[in-house]
Amino acid sequence: MFDVGETLVDETRAWGVWADHLGIPRLTFFAALGHVVAEGRNHRDVFELFAPGIDVAAEGRALGVAGISDLVSLDDLYPDALPCLQKLAADGTRLAVAANQPAPAADVVAQMGIEFEFIGTSAAWGVQKPDPRFFDRVVREVALAPAAIAYVGDRIDNDVRPARDAGMVAVFIRRGPWGWIQAGRADPPEADIVIDTLAELPEALRRPVREPAQPR
Repeated sequence: MFDVGETLVDETRAWGVWADHLGIPRLTFFAALGHVVAEGRNHRDVFELFAPGIDVAAEGRALGVAGISDLVSLDDLYPDALPCLQKLAADGTRLAVAANQPAPAADVVAQMGIEFEFIGTSAAWGVQKPDPRFFDRVVREVALAPAAIAYVGDRIDNDVRPARDAGMVAVFIRRGPWGWIQAGRADPPEADIVIDTLAELPEALRRPVREPAQPR
């Protein structure tokens, strides 16, 4: 079970689109985003910093009208994403995606050429991580015991901790702003598996892991 942003997809381009749209130098915008992440705040707070009262949805539509997209695309995939998914599929691993994403992101993921059992988004489900109901929905969709599900994500707060609380095998990938700022070089104690690239995942899943937490 995979997250999307900063797990399968590099969001640098998308954030850069917003920096350019707001007229903020990219380095300044990215540094401010890092500060917001470090304080544990919602990422949308960075928009309020530079444009108080901004209607993000309306501005996103304006970008679309201008032919500019901040949505994920296949061009944004991390280089290790498809090879990892292909290897897991060849090994007979059941694959799925469940992420905090707008509904159109599901269409992009579906174009990856991977046979996902399902692709779930917070927009389509009406519930966002880290809400336990999101992970309850994952369990219902895949129809497995939580302990048989490995959830792979870059955020300790949105991915690792709630997945483990739900009784899943929590896999932390150390990349992206949330991954590095929330964990640094330390291995988060909530994670059952820690990887630095998706290339490590197929082998990591073959190794024994500690007993996942019992779901709440």
